[in-house]
Amino acid sequence: MISNSVRFHSFGKAEEVAHLEPIDLPILEDGQLLVKMLATPLNPADINFIQGNYGVKPQLPASPGIEGCAEVLVSKAEGFATGDKVIFIERVGTWQSHLVCEAEKALRIPTEIAPEQAAMLKVNPATAWKILHAYAELKPGDWVIQNAANSGVGQCLIQIAKLLGLRTINTVRREGLESELKALGADHVLLDNGDLVAKVREICGDNLPKLASNAVGGDSALRQMDALAEHGTQVTFGAMSMRSLKVPNKFLIFKGISLRGLWITKWIAAAERGEIENVYQQLAQWVVDGKLNQSIEKAYKPSELAEALNRSQQGKRRGKVLLDWQ
Repeated sequence: MISNSVRFHSFGKAEEVAHLEPIDLPILEDGQLLVKMLATPLNPADINFIQGNYGVKPQLPASPGIEGCAEVLVSKAEGFATGDKVIFIERVGTWQSHLVCEAEKALRIPTEIAPEQAAMLKVNPATAWKILHAYAELKPGDWVIQNAANSGVGQCLIQIAKLLGLRTINTVRREGLESELKALGADHVLLDNGDLVAKVREICGDNLPKLASNAVGGDSALRQMDALAEHGTQVTFGAMSMRSLKVPNKFLIFKGISLRGLWITKWIAAAERGEIENVYQQLAQWVVDGKLNQSIEKAYKPSELAEALNRSQQGKRRGKVLLDWQ
């Protein structure tokens, strides 16, 4: 069988080295699935993967794609049947029309879920879920603070926190985002500037945030530390500012701040299959119920790959860029 695949034969600028080409798929073996891709997002990690700047480097030529939603065409594995809708919890190279993969790398999800939303389940919702569940003992009414609140993870964290009864302070780097974030359930939306800490203390009083979600680093991360309660925890999962954390001693000595890091790929690799399934089934059900959604700016056809790659790397987008394989 032939798959229409996005491939790159050398590392470099994604729009220059990644192209569509037909490839022959391997013969399906026991324990494997043949799937048709439905939708795949273009994530920053995918761009870094093509550039050769990601945490792992593939053997070339390779197909990018860490996320995606697909339909099972043929199953030679227990627990999967033709017509099942699946996502992938390990890298399979989702930027292709069809692929063959080990069944253990796939996860069944409700068939009624919108494929575009399902395609984005693996990274952002799970990252937000893990931040809210694994690093602090939170109870309804507690405050959580996050930067880059308009990002994919930020949007998910707002919605999941609301479902858990938590309150959020959401910081952004530009004006004009308050209405859309409040529509998702954000309690407060503040500019990430020098006035932030005073405003947080005014809002929260003695009940300062116990948890901070940091996707930016640099000065933004330091403001979060200053705004945290004593013995609060900051979880770093991104570095959008490209600036390292330089932590003042006072935050460690006098406030007892804990600093943690999260890469959702590492959690998936270490967690039990049952735990992974439970988390993603809950996230998927919230999507089906209309309680958890991520913004999509546009879904491009594979023939529009160059345009999609360019747009995915530009700022001030109103959501994720996807490839539509349907």
